[in-house]
Amino acid sequence: MDKNLLLSLPGIESEEMLFIQEAIKDLSEDAQRNFLLLYQGRRKDPQTILICCIIGFVGVAGVQRFILGQIGMGILYFFTAGLCFVGTIIDLLNYKKMTLEFNQSQIVECKLLAASFRS
Repeated sequence: MDKNLLLSLPGIESEEMLFIQEAIKDLSEDAQRNFLLLYQGRRKDPQTILICCIIGFVGVAGVQRFILGQIGMGILYFFTAGLCFVGTIIDLLNYKKMTLEFNQSQIVECKLLAASFRS
């Protein structure tokens, strides 16, 4: 896979890129293209999660958790004002880690889906 295609993803960092390269190295060229198309639609940008954390701090708490698919935590944050703002502050500090973990799970899912497609 061409590294330039991976670099076109907004906010991609080296750790995420290495994880992608490791995950798709054994896929065919068509499967790699399918993976990239799937992953582009599912991937979350760290800056978007940061903005949602800030919104949660000054407005509606838990938005970042809903976006990352953590519905239970999103509801908990919503009804407890981000666990009295402590949870939201922690999310502000750990937004990159939260986003990377979500994206890594999406890489695994997209790899399985891309490998199952037949050209």
